[in-house]
Amino acid sequence: MPKRSILHMFDPMINNSPFDINMALDTGFDVLMPYSNVKLESIHGLTQDAIFSRSPAGIKKTSLFIGGRDMGLAMDMMGAAQQAMVPPFEVSVLADPSGAFTTAAALVACVEKQLKEKHNKELKDCKALVFGGTGPVGIATGVIASLAGANTFLVDHMSIDAANDAAKEYNRRCESKLSGAVAGSDEEKMALIADADIIFCTAKAGIQVLSTEVLAHAKQLKVAGDVNAVPPAGIAGIGAMDASIELNSPAGAIGIGALAVGNVKYKVQHKLLELCLSSDKPVYQDFRDAFTEAQKIV
Repeated sequence: MPKRSILHMFDPMINNSPFDINMALDTGFDVLMPYSNVKLESIHGLTQDAIFSRSPAGIKKTSLFIGGRDMGLAMDMMGAAQQAMVPPFEVSVLADPSGAFTTAAALVACVEKQLKEKHNKELKDCKALVFGGTGPVGIATGVIASLAGANTFLVDHMSIDAANDAAKEYNRRCESKLSGAVAGSDEEKMALIADADIIFCTAKAGIQVLSTEVLAHAKQLKVAGDVNAVPPAGIAGIGAMDASIELNSPAGAIGIGALAVGNVKYKVQHKLLELCLSSDKPVYQDFRDAFTEAQKIV
């Protein structure tokens, strides 16, 4: 009997993501096994149960998916799974906590494309602000942008300590060069965006972070990307479907909306899952691989 493909989905949250389950089924996995409330210390045993229960033919059709909402924990879980492998008993692993890796990769890749095409600039030439920068998508966005060379700031709306702590932790984990910033009031936002080249908005859905009045102070803004698909827009003037719209800003910045980013995110996640399913050799994929695929897709 042919071996069926199985995706074991490890999640530290109380529920596995329906989005990820739908994506995995649409990619072609035959069987999905979701596990909730998974602890880091359980990953080693769960991984070895998955790898030692199948023949070499079955191993090639077995993969692990790591979810949750914490980027650092997902990275630790991925590391623990990799350490538990005993070649030739080794399977592919994909980490994408709360879709943060694939969403962030798509956002940065879309902004990078517009930056090159409309302003002939590279990420390494730019100062980038990540509003909502201490959430999972914000941190992943910041890390990707920083590793691509941008001078990147994680912006928290309440606490400079929270922003600095997140920057310090992920600089240690990922060898990025993030800085922290805080902007709760319009006045603080105006001062912060005055010399920004790029704005990534990854804040909570349904909240406008930058109004038209605030955006008018972004004197050298070139590209802004918003992942908020719930009205009102996180950045005034950007609609969810906008792939490249000129904003009412001093330097003629280009805006990118949530569904334009989401279209790329969907394709990236599908591709990474497909690689788990089809690769003859085990692959270990995180935000770095997601960004590479997003750059190809855009």
